[in-house]
Amino acid sequence: MSGSDAPRVILVAGTTETGRIDGISAAGASREALLHTPGADAELLTFGDVVRAPAVPVSPTGCPTPAVVTRAVRELLGFDVTVVDGGLARPTGAPTVSVGAKPGRDIREADPVHTAPGAFTAGREFGRALPDERVVVGETIPGGTTTAMAVLRALGEDGIETSSSLPENPLDLKREVVEEAFASSEIEPGQAAHTPELAVRFVGDPVLAVASGLVAGALESGTEVVLGGGTQLLAVAALVRHAGVPRPATLATTSYLAGDVPGLESAAAALDLDLTVSDPGFDVPAAGPLSAFADGVGKEGAAMGGALALADEAGRLDAVTDATLDVLDRVTDRERKRERGD
Repeated sequence: MSGSDAPRVILVAGTTETGRIDGISAAGASREALLHTPGADAELLTFGDVVRAPAVPVSPTGCPTPAVVTRAVRELLGFDVTVVDGGLARPTGAPTVSVGAKPGRDIREADPVHTAPGAFTAGREFGRALPDERVVVGETIPGGTTTAMAVLRALGEDGIETSSSLPENPLDLKREVVEEAFASSEIEPGQAAHTPELAVRFVGDPVLAVASGLVAGALESGTEVVLGGGTQLLAVAALVRHAGVPRPATLATTSYLAGDVPGLESAAAALDLDLTVSDPGFDVPAAGPLSAFADGVGKEGAAMGGALALADEAGRLDAVTDATLDVLDRVTDRERKRERGD
């Protein structure tokens, strides 16, 4: 699988102020760097390095962004990437498709994603117009597992727990944030069933609005869709089902995410999703800094699970570790040169 026979990977990149709550996300070395993470991920996938973003995203403990893995698979297989602006708070050097999404506010505030209905509709139109037979849809938004939890509750899908980019999932903190979100919201848990735009508007984030609209439109037009990610993409699937789109799709994720969510298989089946789990083998000494993924940091994001599934289909999964280390060495070397002013 390479070039024209590889499916397009679509990355929806955006922000929510929810991600800046202390202890919520590991998708950035600091609260300010976190705002640059989605744009930097988009640049990594597009160019193989950051362009306008100040640095390659890392977790507070130094784990690299999952985008380096997706980029490595792109270099192995040659697939095309399209970035959709799902509410970026900081500019990106990557070319983007705009559907009118704006950055999301903290879900503990009233009406945190007022652009959600329009972004959902525009995303749906974009998805319907895609010429591709098959697409992989991924996301990058720090704090997105917390907003996904709130949206699932708003839809009445209470049986699905969301994962975390942290080794220890801060579920108590997330539940507290979600409770505060509903306390300030115009809706109650379960009240937004069959009205996905309202679920996202009142307790969600702009990436969920855009990604669910895009996936709904793509499925309606007959495009085969692979949801490349974890429990945030489960929330996307739930939104699509509540939008009245029944066509089956696939959820492709990593073994690290699957190991963090015991009910993943049943949750995927309930949403009529085929589940594909890929293990990139980062739990060996030769994986170096990538072993942090196997230790539970990151686990998923930036379409990593979808990219690994494509590598597996192409018989190249064993090449991913070396390819990712090559990408990481390259961008780290360039970063050091930029810091020195070379």
